[in-house]
Amino acid sequence: MNTDGSAIEPALEHATTTTPEAVIHDNSDYEESGLACLARMQDRHFWYRGRHRFLMNAVDRFLPRAGLDPARASAIDVGGGCGGWVRDLRRDRPGWFPRLMLGDSAPSALRIAAQVVGPDVELCQIDLRCLGWQNEWDVLFLLDTLEHIREDAAALEELRCATRPGGLLFVTTPALERFRTWNDELAHHHRRYAVQDYRRLAAATGWELLDARYFMFFLAPLALASRFSRPPLERMTPQERQAAMEKTHAIPSAPLNALLQGIFSLETPLGHWLRFPFGMSILAVLRKPL
Repeated sequence: MNTDGSAIEPALEHATTTTPEAVIHDNSDYEESGLACLARMQDRHFWYRGRHRFLMNAVDRFLPRAGLDPARASAIDVGGGCGGWVRDLRRDRPGWFPRLMLGDSAPSALRIAAQVVGPDVELCQIDLRCLGWQNEWDVLFLLDTLEHIREDAAALEELRCATRPGGLLFVTTPALERFRTWNDELAHHHRRYAVQDYRRLAAATGWELLDARYFMFFLAPLALASRFSRPPLERMTPQERQAAMEKTHAIPSAPLNALLQGIFSLETPLGHWLRFPFGMSILAVLRKPL
């Protein structure tokens, strides 16, 4: 359903459903106007390529440890946005997850994702705070979404209910409040996370925390330096804020993008062999107890 109650456009050409409660996308959590920028970034931006490598390494390691066979398991990307992770997962691990769904609260994200993920991926408009599923999924991905949700503990509880016993949840978020910049305000990040935050949230919401580790370590100084000067946000119009976001997240020139991607790629598998002391991002792996 769209936010006005009308059906999502048939041009999606997917089996598109909604979770039981009416879904209304909240632009104060994530502005739909930023989705076009996101769609461009997920194709070529060094950060998306580096996150994909780091996350895929974790998936490869933890699925066997949890006794999950990806050729039989079901999976959903909640807050899946424009579909980049699901598309890359299908490409890099063919035959995995015979039932694969992408969920998002924004109808415009689902429209973009429909052109990206392939016809065998289900699309679903969801509200993370009210999913309505019970023991539905083996593997869930929550990628750079939790920081946009005010009620993060409630969302994690809802995701636990939707997960089958023994199932896994992979989460990535921005890391460490001391790295907060004006970019977090523009992007509507309610918080940045540390390892101890995931320990606390797991204990409070019934998850078992299997791992939590920082990444984007080598490029952290450069990323912070690029956001050092603060624009006058309080005097900017919504259009100016959007322009600032697009400028900040623009894909670098091809040579620079390749260089940064090469540096980021060094973190996989290195960052899984040892724990970086900090990073601009953090990965957490949680398991629903049997």
